[in-house]
Amino acid sequence: MIHPASFKDPAGFVFQKEGTWYRQVNKSGLPDMETLFQSGLYDSLVAARKLIPHQRIAENLTASNEWYATFLPEQLHRISYPYEWSFSQLKDAALLTLDLALLAIEKGMILKDATPFNVQFHEGRPVFIDLLSFTRYDASKPWVAYRQFCENFLFPLLLEKYLGWNARELLRTHLDGIPLALTVKLLPWSSRLNPSVAMHVFLQQKMANGKTVSAEKATGFSKQKMTNLLLHLQSMIRGLTWKRKTTWSDYYTDTILDQTYLQEKENAFLAMLSRIKGKTALDLGANDGYFSRLAANKGWQVVATDFDEACIDRLYGQIRTEKIQSILPLCIDMANPSPALGFAHRERDDFTRRMKSDLVLALALVHHLVIGKNIPLSRLTDYLAELGPTLLIEFVPREDEKTKGLLAQKEDIYLNYTPANFEQAFGERYNLTAKQAISGTHRVLYLYQRKEK
Repeated sequence: MIHPASFKDPAGFVFQKEGTWYRQVNKSGLPDMETLFQSGLYDSLVAARKLIPHQRIAENLTASNEWYATFLPEQLHRISYPYEWSFSQLKDAALLTLDLALLAIEKGMILKDATPFNVQFHEGRPVFIDLLSFTRYDASKPWVAYRQFCENFLFPLLLEKYLGWNARELLRTHLDGIPLALTVKLLPWSSRLNPSVAMHVFLQQKMANGKTVSAEKATGFSKQKMTNLLLHLQSMIRGLTWKRKTTWSDYYTDTILDQTYLQEKENAFLAMLSRIKGKTALDLGANDGYFSRLAANKGWQVVATDFDEACIDRLYGQIRTEKIQSILPLCIDMANPSPALGFAHRERDDFTRRMKSDLVLALALVHHLVIGKNIPLSRLTDYLAELGPTLLIEFVPREDEKTKGLLAQKEDIYLNYTPANFEQAFGERYNLTAKQAISGTHRVLYLYQRKEK
């Protein structure tokens, strides 16, 4: 089965056979592939952990007449997309792409595209996954992927920095990158005072409007000018910062009930976790990943999600600093998770299909979805059951001060939000394995096993 997104490059494609992903290189990709390996670029990138390792398979697994080579890449744990990454994740993916472009030039090659879909987060760090993005360098041509790099990396990062809101969500609408014209309209006037922004945004706009010299003249064609352009972009992006404090970004230090509650909950959580067998966990509403880290310490491969970008950005920073390889942080609003997108709705898979896990964690989340988002318990139950067979969930009742805070903001139409109705709703889809009240609170942890049809 050819991956639904692997149709844009005639030099090859990604396909799956018997549950394993492979990459096929076609005959038209032969010259670039030979240069990639013979130049030493492939070996140096893999050694630096910037490119996912590939093993060459001497077999035409697709029986294609266009076949030249088959490669078995190191398999990824999960696939994520740029509109699910925090500011720092997108920034690191941008810097990786520029690193690869600079290293490629040293070996006589260049990146012919610069899309973030060629980057994945694997074992705690970004890694490039596409062998076919490298082509032989032609000193007579500018970097053909410059505009694509700006629209997919630079523009969303600039919009986040200057506007403060989640510009990455625009990438969900604009899969090929945020258009230049839209970026110009959204950036504040003060951004023009930054010489780098003026060069890479507003000068491009003037060129596009034919009001100044051509793009070729501005960027230059020589190898040195190409290198200078990439180094300038690298320096600019390294200097971009984004920091925002939200209600949830310091939850475990500022707004959680108290440390006694946290310790009691941790004890109950670990006791239940010890009863579960599996490898993959999906932590919904993970905040800063406190319980994701507990699960990771017990050997689980965890995807930690939260709608709050500040929380996920902080968790990502900790993962990079502490070199944690078993947690993938993602910005996901559980009331509106990433849908299937792209051509025929198949190019980019939806969140649910990509994130099915052995264990689903939903701690201190249910009241936000039921009361905050008006999602009925029955629908929530069905959705969580779709994500995985085992569920460890915390019920936060009406008596809890956090639930009271939600109810104070709106008309109380949630009279059915009771422990009995909660247990009845989840009992229809799950068998109860364990139940533990958290001392000193009205909260309860439940461990459920999905009823198989």
